[in-house]
Amino acid sequence: MLESKDDKIKSSENKEPIAKSSKTKNKKNTNTKESVKKPVVNEKLTDPTELDNVSDQKDEMVVEESVDSAKAIKEDSDSKEEIVNTQDTSGIDNEENKLEDVAKEDVAKEDLEKEKPALEEVIIAYDKLSLEELADSLEKLLETQKVQHIKSTVEAIKSAFNIKFGSLLAEKKEAFLAEGGNTIDFQYSSPVKSRYNKLLSVYKKDRDAYYSNLEKQLKENLEKRLQLIEELKSLIENADTKTMYKSFRDIQSTWRAIGPVPKTKYNDTWKIFHHHVERFYDLLHLSNDFRDLDFKNNLEEKLKLIQKAEDLAEIEDVNVAFKELQKLHKRWKEDVGPVAREMRDEVWEKFSAATKIIHDKRHGHFRDMKSQYGAIIEAKMLVIDEILNFDSSQNKTHNDWQKSIKSIELLRKKYFDAGKLPYSKSETIWLKFKDATKQFNQEKNKFYKQEKKSQQHNLQEKLDLIKLAESLKDSEEWETTTNTFKKIQSDWKKVGHVPRKFSDDLWKKFKAACNHYFDRYHKQKNTLSDEDKEILDKKEAFFQSLKPEDYSTKAAVTKLMKEWNQFGGASRNSRSVDVKFNKFVDLILSKLSINKDEMVLLKFKNVINGYLAKNDTRKLNSEVIFIRKKIDEAVREIQQLENNLSFFSNASDDNPLVKNVHTNINNFKKSLSVWENKLSYLRSLDY
Repeated sequence: MLESKDDKIKSSENKEPIAKSSKTKNKKNTNTKESVKKPVVNEKLTDPTELDNVSDQKDEMVVEESVDSAKAIKEDSDSKEEIVNTQDTSGIDNEENKLEDVAKEDVAKEDLEKEKPALEEVIIAYDKLSLEELADSLEKLLETQKVQHIKSTVEAIKSAFNIKFGSLLAEKKEAFLAEGGNTIDFQYSSPVKSRYNKLLSVYKKDRDAYYSNLEKQLKENLEKRLQLIEELKSLIENADTKTMYKSFRDIQSTWRAIGPVPKTKYNDTWKIFHHHVERFYDLLHLSNDFRDLDFKNNLEEKLKLIQKAEDLAEIEDVNVAFKELQKLHKRWKEDVGPVAREMRDEVWEKFSAATKIIHDKRHGHFRDMKSQYGAIIEAKMLVIDEILNFDSSQNKTHNDWQKSIKSIELLRKKYFDAGKLPYSKSETIWLKFKDATKQFNQEKNKFYKQEKKSQQHNLQEKLDLIKLAESLKDSEEWETTTNTFKKIQSDWKKVGHVPRKFSDDLWKKFKAACNHYFDRYHKQKNTLSDEDKEILDKKEAFFQSLKPEDYSTKAAVTKLMKEWNQFGGASRNSRSVDVKFNKFVDLILSKLSINKDEMVLLKFKNVINGYLAKNDTRKLNSEVIFIRKKIDEAVREIQQLENNLSFFSNASDDNPLVKNVHTNINNFKKSLSVWENKLSYLRSLDY
């Protein structure tokens, strides 16, 4: 019997295709019938085998589905997985040989497909970065990610870098030609470009090395599996009932530990190994205890897998449920061995029924998604129209453009929130969206290029102001330098924005120079000289000797003020004693029998004489300007009131309104007289 099966498997190897592919799906019925007629190869799934346990690859088993479901899956941009060797599960009968062959995608290709980001995500991630940032991103990618996982990301960086560097090269060439250069003489090199080329070279070298090693490893794994098959055949032919079961388990463990093999060889090696496992179990009936115990353990494991598959029907996310189902199928086929023959149909039917529920939910999900594509496309087109009609022509300042950028970002978010589309449907719409945003970005970039030139001009202006401030910060020509610093500060406020990377440093330097000068200025101003101290001491002593009763006449008060002013002026630290003296004068004047206007004039003369003693020409000039302003105001009011009287030509002098106007005119004339006396006194001074 064993020899007969051997002959059949050899015949099967010559007739069966190496692996089912999508190209043979149209011959599904024929192939199914042929597989039923070959019970040696496809009679039942009863033995565990190992595809690939490499954790880095995160391989998934993909159960075959119908051609229609495969098409639906391909339209799902969220799934990001390869569907291969599909066959509808609805045709499953009671024989386990009707289970679809599970195709194993090439490890490297599967990794790349899993890591492939959506088209829109790639462009969004890198099109705004500068050349330096793109080079940094590539360097970080090479340092932190495995080379087999980053192909699409590297391609995105390459695309963004080439576009930006091409634009930069065109600008440099245009500037070169504008300066009178010849096209043939133009050359341009950039440190960031050299760095980028080196990083790209490292990536290509590492990538080629990885796939070379992978191919070598796949071939070595194939040789190991073929060697194990020979060992299993030898074990069957030279059966020793005492040791054969342990040896068989060792062979199974070794098989599982071996990594992946070339895709084109996977199904052949698995079928041959599976065939000889069947031969071993046929031989194992000689030791029923071993066989029954193994069947019992396998039945318990398969029932657990069935329960897990049934629980997956409760998961709302059909993609998550399907991925978990793939893992269960992998364990069913490779990790769990056969059960007793009388139980095989029953457990398989339960597992197939649970599988069909998940598949039906998934197919329904894709049908629903497909029906929503029209609404998603319409929503995205409305957003594109909004972007195309967006008016940025009134933007004149940085703040204006920042507001517009925020508005466009909201529209971009609205575009992506509208939903995802399969690549075949999204490509055209995505290009329209890209063109719409490109129009806005061109206007924005044009503004900021001009803004950059303006900022360079502003930078030079601020550097010049800093240079001037630092050259004057140690000057002792206080009055002139103080006025110059005030003008410098005023000019600084008028200068526009500078590049942000220079802004803080410029302000710190400018502020330090200004603070240095004004700290010195206030320090010297608050410091009393020996002369000032002497004046202050004399004033204090004189003030302490004053008594109100000694100054009871106008002449005495006038003499007192003259004596005080003879002491001269001192620094601002002597103001306190001046204030006390002025209050004393106000007190004694209030006790004299003189009219109000005369008292005001005496107080005024006292203040003015103080300014004169300190040689404070600025305040004296300010008083002149102020008094002239008051005189002009009084004259205008008198003229206005006299003009108003002309409207009352027929009214008697007893009229209340007329009397009020006359009163106001008299008050303004008295006030005018006081102001004129003050101005006359100021003009009489020699300063």
